[in-house]
Parts: sequence; structure tokens; C-alpha cells
Amino acid sequence: MSKLTLYSYWRSTAAYRVRIALNLKGLDYETKAIHLVKDGGEQHSDAYRGVNPQGLVPSLVTAEGDVITQSMAIMEYLDELQPEPALLPENPVTRAQCRAAAQTIVSDIHPLDNLRVLQYLKKQGWQQDQVDDWYAHWIHQGFKALEQQVKTGTTDYMHADHPCISDICLVAQIYNANRFDVPLDDYPRLTEINRRCLVLNEFANAAPEQQPDAPEVLS
Repeated sequence: MSKLTLYSYWRSTAAYRVRIALNLKGLDYETKAIHLVKDGGEQHSDAYRGVNPQGLVPSLVTAEGDVITQSMAIMEYLDELQPEPALLPENPVTRAQCRAAAQTIVSDIHPLDNLRVLQYLKKQGWQQDQVDDWYAHWIHQGFKALEQQVKTGTTDYMHADHPCISDICLVAQIYNANRFDVPLDDYPRLTEINRRCLVLNEFANAAPEQQPDAPEVLS
């Protein structure tokens, strides 16, 4: 299979998800870094807007030159491109529940805590402690529901005995919650699943600090 190209930023939550999915599938890909902060953000350049008119990462370019955006769409494309190992459970109801949990993170939590939202709040005069409170509020809103949904589960991961898209989304979001010092003590099942994922090479190698565009000295 020809190589895929992933436009990514080392600390992008959405790009982190796609890197994990690519690793789980064992797919070869090239990374093109788009710095989201330097010079006002390279994602706003005409060159990158030519790839993704939204000016967001990630973007995946297929070997044929087709562009796929949005992390959920990319992960489901990868699952169709190479069905094994699967990123969704077999049972139709559990598959739907897995998708719903992933959407709780990518549609309900992440958009409100995304870089461009936090930057906007600061431009409106919010102080850092106010921004941090905003960030934590939406993490807790989503994680409370997710913990309730999976706390009695008997599978190794959120919806199966193998990592699925819900686990991928969870790991990337917990990484950011830890960055902002959001306490996660109330979510023992979620943090247990996160620890189980992080010992896997596919997750470890996708971590932000392991990316070629990560700074040598992290703040």
C-alpha cells in the first residue's frame, strides 16, 4: 500500500487521534507538520488552506491525492481501508455506543476546549484562571457522563477487549486534561482505560512528545 500523508501538529488533540488509529492499523504514513501557533498559525496560510479550506488539522492525503478532513471521518476511512484490526466493536448496538462515546468527546467536549476557542476567550479579556475554569468545566461535563456509561463495563477497554475509536478519543482528551491540571479522581474507570492504552506501543508512539515537530524542551 502506498504511503499516506498526514498534516499534523504535535499537540493537536484531533491529530493525536489519527496518529493512534494509523499506528493501530500498522499503516505507513508521512507527517507534514503544521504549526498552529508560530507566526500566527501556519494553518491559516494560503498553502495549507489549499489542502484544507477550514484551516484545521488533521488532514489526511491518500496515495491517490484525495484529501480527507475531520478526525472521526479519517478514522472510519482507515477502518474501511484496512478492516483489521477493527476500530469498532462487532455488535451493532455496541458499535453505536462506541461512536456515541467518541462523539461525546469530539463533538461536545473538544470543540469548546479547542485552541481557537481558548485564544478567542483570551482576546475577549479573559484571565488565565477563567480560561482554565472554562476548560475544566467542559471536561467534567463530558467525563461525568462517560464514566457513568462505562463504569460497570467488563471489557478491557471502553466498548471491547481491543482499543476502539472511543478509547482513541479518550486518551487524546485525557492528555489535554492533564496539561490543564484538571483533576480526574472522579473517573476511575476512564483513567484505568487510559493507563491500559498508554502501555501499548501504538499509543505510546503517537504521543505528542514523540512527534518529529515536538520541541526538544517542553514547557
